[in-house]
Amino acid sequence: MNISLNKASDLQGRLTVVVTEADYKEKVEAKLKDYRKKASIKGFRPGMVPATLIKKLYGQSALVDEINHELGHAVSDYIKENKLNLVGEPLPAVEEADSIDWEKDTEFTFHYDLGFHSDFKVDLAKMKEIKSYEIKADKKEIAETVENLKKQFGEQTHPDAVEDRDLVFGTFTQGDWVEKSAIPMHAIQDKSKKIFIGAKKGDTLKFAIDKVFVDAKSLALATGKKEEEVADLTGEVSYLVEDITRQAPAEMNVEFFDKVLGPGKATDEKTFLAEVEKIVSENYAREANYLLRIDAEKALIENVKIDLPEEFLRTWLVRINEGKFTPEQIDQDFDNVKRDIRWNLIKNEIAAKFDVKVEYPEVVEKAKDMVRQQFGGYLSSDQPGIEEMIEKIAMGYLSDKSKGDNFMNLYNQAFADKVSSAIVENIPHKVSKIDVEKFKEIAAAL
Repeated sequence: MNISLNKASDLQGRLTVVVTEADYKEKVEAKLKDYRKKASIKGFRPGMVPATLIKKLYGQSALVDEINHELGHAVSDYIKENKLNLVGEPLPAVEEADSIDWEKDTEFTFHYDLGFHSDFKVDLAKMKEIKSYEIKADKKEIAETVENLKKQFGEQTHPDAVEDRDLVFGTFTQGDWVEKSAIPMHAIQDKSKKIFIGAKKGDTLKFAIDKVFVDAKSLALATGKKEEEVADLTGEVSYLVEDITRQAPAEMNVEFFDKVLGPGKATDEKTFLAEVEKIVSENYAREANYLLRIDAEKALIENVKIDLPEEFLRTWLVRINEGKFTPEQIDQDFDNVKRDIRWNLIKNEIAAKFDVKVEYPEVVEKAKDMVRQQFGGYLSSDQPGIEEMIEKIAMGYLSDKSKGDNFMNLYNQAFADKVSSAIVENIPHKVSKIDVEKFKEIAAAL
């Protein structure tokens, strides 16, 4: 097999692969022998079908399969071995491939158009200094935070009857389907809340399961099913109320201080408020860090020069989208496409430089955090079976392919977060102290 690369320019080239009979003959013959052993053709005993008939029936498909297999490995290996700065994927030259006579030819030539990006380097330490912000919280922010903390760390009570904002534990039953469930009242439509409000432990509620939830996602979370499956949940169900959980706001006492800050961090309201101010400052520090990430990304894209094969990219985008978009439509968003490609190249370079990796358990934990956020402040790890339920829903989400690859989406989020952390830790930046309102103005202008 002969492979050669002809570069028309620094950014485009054509890879030519010549496959000779010696490259495939032995393997194709072995395949046909295997077909002969297994073939079941009327009029012949197993294993006794004439080789000429087997070749007539299966020879061309065996040849095509073997050559495609060899081509795939040869092209991939060549790209890796020669460390080509590829953009997109190799595009087979369709017209030349269509002209092949598979019955008569013994030597086959294939062409692939390639696009390359230019060489580039990312040296964070030599980047121009960018701005970062330190935000001072005011009294209003502190007061709002205290109220939120009182709700978050309030005592979980188990009242006699359901009220709005409660979390209702129970079991669905419909025919043979039985499912333990936790239903936050905010997941129920306002007009249907009357079904639940006032219900007591041991009551059995009956309602049309497809009519009471605010959306399919809420129904999926409550039933432990995937979103594409909940459309099958229709008609009346029975729901046995087994427990009711309610968050009662905490009182301003040492017990509350210990829950928020840890034992012994505050013994009176004054020291508690001082510690809360630190918490608020840390929250704003995270927001400032997010703004820094955005500014750093913008600076890198503007200052790291990467040339791209625009003509090749347009062709590649039309081809991979299989007629979904016209060349005119692709042109409309082409600048954003180029920006995304450059940013991904920069991210991958930084990830390699700082050894950024995402492990499977990190993706699972990200999915579990997403589930906890969906339930708001209702879930506590102290409740029996809660962690098992969260993990079940999270794993169901990760395996759900109905709306794309959820696992890869969360993996990419975790990867992007780690790369951004590496960037902000190493890019030069100058800190400016500003108040909350000024920071909001800056953030709004993005």
